Amino acid sequence: MSSRPAPRPRHLWALWAALLALFSPLLLIPASAPAATATDTTATAQADPVPGMFNPRQTWLRNSTAGLFLHWGMYTQPEHYDCDSWQKAVNDSGWNPDYWVKETQKIHGSYIVLATFHSRLGYARPWPSTIPGSCSTKRDILGELIKAAKAKGIKVILYMTDDPQWHDVMGPESFDSAAYSAYKGKDVDLTTRPGFGEFSYDNFFEVMRNYPDLKGFWIDNDNEYWEQHHLYEQIREQRPDMLLSNNNEDTPIMDTVSNEQKTGMTPDYDMPAAYWTSMPRLTESCYKVPSSGAWWYDGQDRPVDTALNIRRYVANAGTSYKSLMDLQAQVDGTFPPQQQAFTDYMSKYLDPIWESLHGVEGGGYLYGGLRPGAWNDGAYGYTTVAKEDPTRQYIHVTTRPTGTESGSLSLRDNGTKVKRISDLRTGRRIAFDQHDGTVTLKDITTWDPYDTVFKVETERHRQGLYPSNTVRATATSAKDGHPATNLTDGDLTRYWDSNAQVPVSLTLDLGGVKKARYLAVNQSEWSPTYNRESFGRKEDSARIKDYKVFVSDDGEHWGDPVKTGVMESARSTRYIGLDTTARYIRLEVDSTWSAATVVPFYHQLRIDEIAVGHSYPVSHGRE
Repeated sequence: MSSRPAPRPRHLWALWAALLALFSPLLLIPASAPAATATDTTATAQADPVPGMFNPRQTWLRNSTAGLFLHWGMYTQPEHYDCDSWQKAVNDSGWNPDYWVKETQKIHGSYIVLATFHSRLGYARPWPSTIPGSCSTKRDILGELIKAAKAKGIKVILYMTDDPQWHDVMGPESFDSAAYSAYKGKDVDLTTRPGFGEFSYDNFFEVMRNYPDLKGFWIDNDNEYWEQHHLYEQIREQRPDMLLSNNNEDTPIMDTVSNEQKTGMTPDYDMPAAYWTSMPRLTESCYKVPSSGAWWYDGQDRPVDTALNIRRYVANAGTSYKSLMDLQAQVDGTFPPQQQAFTDYMSKYLDPIWESLHGVEGGGYLYGGLRPGAWNDGAYGYTTVAKEDPTRQYIHVTTRPTGTESGSLSLRDNGTKVKRISDLRTGRRIAFDQHDGTVTLKDITTWDPYDTVFKVETERHRQGLYPSNTVRATATSAKDGHPATNLTDGDLTRYWDSNAQVPVSLTLDLGGVKKARYLAVNQSEWSPTYNRESFGRKEDSARIKDYKVFVSDDGEHWGDPVKTGVMESARSTRYIGLDTTARYIRLEVDSTWSAATVVPFYHQLRIDEIAVGHSYPVSHGRE
């Protein structure tokens, strides 16, 4: 893309360093590496790979859990084909912006994205505009919503489309090219991408001028006219407080990347495992709450799968994604009955477990914590770590275990020593045993139908790992700027890159012959981590598949491998058991999961950290 990234203020490294310091007690390796300074340009570039990734304007969204996505325009059923008839319908219905604000509060949302200037909704502009070209209302609906939301501490973001192709999708023409041409003093065809790009470009600036409390733009892809005229750079200059979010592509100048939540996963709610953009990027998951139909109200009261939507909400919180939940307002602004019933239910469901979903980060990867994912006997779930107190963690069981062990839950401890576990809803103490890298919750008698939450109190520092500054890493191949030393530098934001070489070998030097019980491998969350061939997409996870491990006391004589195996294509820390003694440990990666037809990820490998474990935490708790 041609847009030039905005320069990143030097103080952002300090912001990220502070964030790392907050979570360093629970990172894969203790944060023993020296902190980079603002003048350490190499470290800064690695820790902040996207310019401006940690700009303070993003703080409110990083602290959010969810938002309300509203598709509401002229073609909301029943369709209206001119501005006056639509505005009359809205006015006569008694539409009130306070309703949307209250509904946002029910889902514990912090923001509203209003999608009315939408290609399939008539390119409607629900605000007074001096720019002719598409419907603009006399009533300032956008202004009313911003004011009502601000009164309750909720932000409003405006959706903007790049695409004119649906200008006559309903039959009548949505655009008035003649009026816009007269306004511009030249011929402009709004049905073309350049013409529509110019029209929408003008609207960006009008909205920025007229609504100082609007918090950003949610942009559906890019338009070439915007890029050629440096739209984003000008927004940054004129409104540096505004967030920019882009759908379906990771554009560096954007604050946020929004991944559209598809279907076809196993479990069906585990979409974060298949996203193509991961933390620490500020990332959002947008998804339809109704189980079928369009993104906007199509005249039907579509069913809502309560279990799926609650679990999606939990899955996103458990992976540091923001849930942007699409609810489909009717012309009068209210939701159809089944969607209304869902928000009413959510308002009561979330309160008892809110501390486990808000003010937390997803556990098991960048922020440490117990390992999420597949557990014993068919159980599945997520872990979260409190930002203010990383010794406070939560286990979210979204699919409970079955069979003979249905009253227990076992998960990898990731080196975290557990002190106490309780049921968050009831406060009841939960008995547990912890040894050999696993913590097992016992005698669980009560399971929530959607999300059973356990509060876990832990020791501050992880146990059983050799400090990062005592382990030296080398590799047979590395990409410039991403050396093997990043594997053991104690910083999960810096990674080693194989430079598209597979097979490839990594060697860890412990500095002397020592006990090695396991390797803990944290691969970068930069590619999808789920095999999606079941619904027509080739495996595209750039993760380790076949591997061998060799050991040596002198670095010259290696002998036969002490371990061979296949590492599962899954997120979070993966473990390789060893139970040996050696000075040198060599991990040979023979293949990765990505198919040869998926060129961007084939033979690509990035690993954030590798730790060598010498022992496991041991702990016990009673009811």
